[in-house]
Amino acid sequence: MAKKARILIILNILMFFYTHIAFCETITGQINQNETLKKKNKVVDSYTQKPITGAAISIPGVGYRTTSDAEGRFELNTQINDKAILSVQKEGYRPFSLTIDENIASKPLKLGIEKSKIGDVTIESDVCHLGDDVYSETSANSTEFRGKSVGTYFSKTFKTKILRPNEEAVVIIGSVIGLDTKMAKELGQNQIAYVYSSPAEIFFNGQKVGELNINGDNQEVEIPRQLVRESNELTIKTGRNLFQHAYIDYDDIEIAGLRFEIKDKNSFAYK
Repeated sequence: MAKKARILIILNILMFFYTHIAFCETITGQINQNETLKKKNKVVDSYTQKPITGAAISIPGVGYRTTSDAEGRFELNTQINDKAILSVQKEGYRPFSLTIDENIASKPLKLGIEKSKIGDVTIESDVCHLGDDVYSETSANSTEFRGKSVGTYFSKTFKTKILRPNEEAVVIIGSVIGLDTKMAKELGQNQIAYVYSSPAEIFFNGQKVGELNINGDNQEVEIPRQLVRESNELTIKTGRNLFQHAYIDYDDIEIAGLRFEIKDKNSFAYK
């Protein structure tokens, strides 16, 4: 009987450890190989098409951040109610941004990002909210606004080289949402019934060089070569409600992925 009792005790101990180990594996939530296969989105080098590991992907409007894995893959496990700015950052690459919505986010995304080139200057890679933090639900993309306004304008200084005769400079606004201009209204980018705002204005070294009239990605503004100096300042001012006269009602917008690029006019890629 003693021998049988010892056998039963040993069996009970083994069962205890087996159950305990199995229980521990369950609560730690270890990721198996199948989890990697579920990731349908991918970040690649736009030239080589090779996957990029460790790219930082974020949607600031919903407070979501993740990182691409060894195969460049990532998942968007978040809810998107309206248009929002998705941002991708990786050292050695130009900042990338894309305006997405629920429909776009539900489909596989393959995001190609470009390596930085000589003359590139990242002015601002994060999302900046401009305006007075006063807007209606019918304003363009207002449901995705999360950050507080930094003011009615954005301004930042940066350094670059003097342009050669064969070079031209551009400022690229990676993404902009929230514009309630007449053009944005005509394109159905907001639900405001009767009013609209003036365009956002872009200034380079104190001189106006362009406007933002519609929401979207990779809007390019050419900079007159005589304005480019070694030390420069980019300023973007948000618009105003053109139908409000009792007080100044600023348009609330969000911008991301601001960069300065120098392009060779003679290159085939530029043409």
